[in-house]
Amino acid sequence: MKILFVEPPKDLWFVMGEYTPPPLGILQLASFLESRMPEIDIEVLDCQAESVGWNKFAKRIENFEPDIVVSSALATCNTYTILRTLDTVKKIDPNIKTVVGGQHFTALAQESLEDYSEIDFIIRGEGELTLLDLVQTLKYEKVPLKVRGISFRHNGKVIHNPDRPLVDNLDDLPFPGYHFVEDHIDKYHFKMMAGPNAGYAMVEASRGCIHKCTFCSQWPYWGGKWRSKSPERIADEMAHIYNEYDISFLWLTDDNLGLGKKTSEICDELIKKDITDDLTWFFQARSDDIIKNAKILPKLRKAGNYWIMAGLERHDDNTLNKYQKGIKPSNSKLSMDLLKENGIFSQATMIMGDRKDSHSSMQDFREYVNYVDPDLAIFMVLTPFPGTDLYKTARGKGWLQEDNWANYDMIHAVMPTEHLTISEVQEELFKCYRDFYGSMKRRITGIFSKNMFKRKTYRYMASQGLLEYMRDLVDLQP
Repeated sequence: MKILFVEPPKDLWFVMGEYTPPPLGILQLASFLESRMPEIDIEVLDCQAESVGWNKFAKRIENFEPDIVVSSALATCNTYTILRTLDTVKKIDPNIKTVVGGQHFTALAQESLEDYSEIDFIIRGEGELTLLDLVQTLKYEKVPLKVRGISFRHNGKVIHNPDRPLVDNLDDLPFPGYHFVEDHIDKYHFKMMAGPNAGYAMVEASRGCIHKCTFCSQWPYWGGKWRSKSPERIADEMAHIYNEYDISFLWLTDDNLGLGKKTSEICDELIKKDITDDLTWFFQARSDDIIKNAKILPKLRKAGNYWIMAGLERHDDNTLNKYQKGIKPSNSKLSMDLLKENGIFSQATMIMGDRKDSHSSMQDFREYVNYVDPDLAIFMVLTPFPGTDLYKTARGKGWLQEDNWANYDMIHAVMPTEHLTISEVQEELFKCYRDFYGSMKRRITGIFSKNMFKRKTYRYMASQGLLEYMRDLVDLQP
């Protein structure tokens, strides 16, 4: 039996520059399947890293002759790319079984199977055990009526089997299968932050989040639960990637790693391994956690953490409360200042385009971000992703003016506000970037900053013409 995991060809735009990440999701699935079914033939095709376009992709399918193709889940904005991938597979051999998963298809399993014949199976939620069960069933040419966690068509109807319980202990999962992409592992990079020659990899330390923000598709996908690997396991995985593949720049991809005892213990484990002089890693944290756990920031920096991203989101309590974010804008500046004081690069992610937003509120928003003054500000358009409370509300009230999934990328506005058209929301997004990065003082202090990450970031953005790109994006709007 042959199984091919695919990271499809796609146009990747990332606001923070040239960026080619490893396909962590399918590397995890491939590694788990290999550990449980060593007799099957598994390959991982990363079309991004291997520079495989659509024609070459079709030839790779023909040459490998897989029995099952599993596509990377990617994001909502890549839905059509995934469908093209599966359609290409079916045109080569209709008997190949196609499998997708991830947040988008989990949330829209019924609609997707009704609309897209190229999809055979949708894995809903956590994938490892469900994929194993599905592959074992298909290996013996059985109809997977008892495979929990899948949706599929059978006898002309869409079938949704019962949900599958989550993995009890994440430490039981094997390390992601970076050995499947070892031949081109040097292609993974994050140039703006790590430079052109540093390797780049991802580590998943935990899954899920207990916070239930209305715009977030992560917590419903993981059932509103948070599970973590042990500090020892997390540090072992980081050390494994560093020692085996000479990769020293790592992103802990967790939605909410959390700060506190467990993160402190991760630092202790890394320091004991004596690799922190060479290792650089970053992660996301809440502003309230940064303040509450300020005492461990020096240890984080000592253990190789140079960069923390915080979703500050908004400048007003009412909107944050509506989002069920659970933080206060009054804490935002303190959290960013604490990071700076400890030599940690501070990134703030901000959301604009709320239903109540107007030109006036957006001006207040920009002034607030300038006051908070993070090292880096990333502005995103409020986007109603399938599976979120926001999507249910927006769809129910008829707010959505865009049904092209390719534009659900947090850069294109897909719904107006009560006071702004979609085009005006897009223009306000450009103004946010222009106001923050157009400041000559901020540019100069960034380019000559003592902080290595800030210096690299601002020099890179100056060379790439970020503002010109954002301007072009606005001009392309209808």
